[in-house]
Amino acid sequence: MKKLLLIFFCTIASVSELVAQQDAQYTQYMYNTVAINPAYAGSRGALSIAALHRSQWLGLDGAPRTQTLNVHSPVSKTVGLGLSVVNDEIGNGTNQETFFDGVFSYTITLSREQRLSFGVKAGGHLLNVDFNKLANYDAEAANVGLSNIDQRFSPNFGAGVYYYATNFYAGLSIPNFLSTKHFDDSASGTSFLAEERLNFYFMTGYIFEPSQRLKFKPALLVKAVNGAPLQVDVSANFLLNEKFKLGAAYRWDAAVSALFGFQLNDKLLLGLAYDRETTELGGTRFNDGSFEILLRYELDTFYGGSGRPGRPRFF
Repeated sequence: MKKLLLIFFCTIASVSELVAQQDAQYTQYMYNTVAINPAYAGSRGALSIAALHRSQWLGLDGAPRTQTLNVHSPVSKTVGLGLSVVNDEIGNGTNQETFFDGVFSYTITLSREQRLSFGVKAGGHLLNVDFNKLANYDAEAANVGLSNIDQRFSPNFGAGVYYYATNFYAGLSIPNFLSTKHFDDSASGTSFLAEERLNFYFMTGYIFEPSQRLKFKPALLVKAVNGAPLQVDVSANFLLNEKFKLGAAYRWDAAVSALFGFQLNDKLLLGLAYDRETTELGGTRFNDGSFEILLRYELDTFYGGSGRPGRPRFF
């Protein structure tokens, strides 16, 4: 097992010079994990369907908006399959990208309560750029000669590893390995103006159970990408009576967040999150924070490897 982990981490290190997509961010990533780590697929032990919408920087015209849809399920004791779709838009349609991936995971049983999963995903994304929607853009006056991009496809693949037990989990992943340079037109002499970059994710968390009715989960998500500040999300969530979820999060030097979740029934979860910028942007009149809403539906719970068959998991 140590050799397998060593090989995985060495593989990641060997491609650290590549560049890949600057991924969208989510405050409720803990309910949308398969989007950032393919090894998570099937780990809940149920057919899980999650849809999320994020409106970032409310009140700012053209601010980012993101929608995600994730479906994953175990298909055997060792194999999980899934599908991930992400739509990301900036500038009222000026820049719009759609990512879609098929996900595969393989789980090794370490003990009755411990599992180690390896995951891969493959797919690509479609890019649309409409320069005419830019404010005050005049191609002739700018003398740039950039052409709009319509449904440009770029393939990609990613990988991750995920360890989980009854009350603890940790994962490392790179959702996209391949690089794509946009606006590179050698015929017209236009060099590329944008380059996707490699994103590393590390996540971990631990569940404390002060009583039978209450669970407490501190969690950490670290995102590293070359050319951008290190992003660190620290969160604390409480689960009461297996129904109500309340939490707070802090994104280092960026934002503070409030999270709320309600288990509407045994199968359906509603999640809400609100972010407030702590940067200069957060103090301006045109930024009313960021908002997320999530719905997750889970069907036919199977043994999910947590060591407690049929008991809901808090991660």
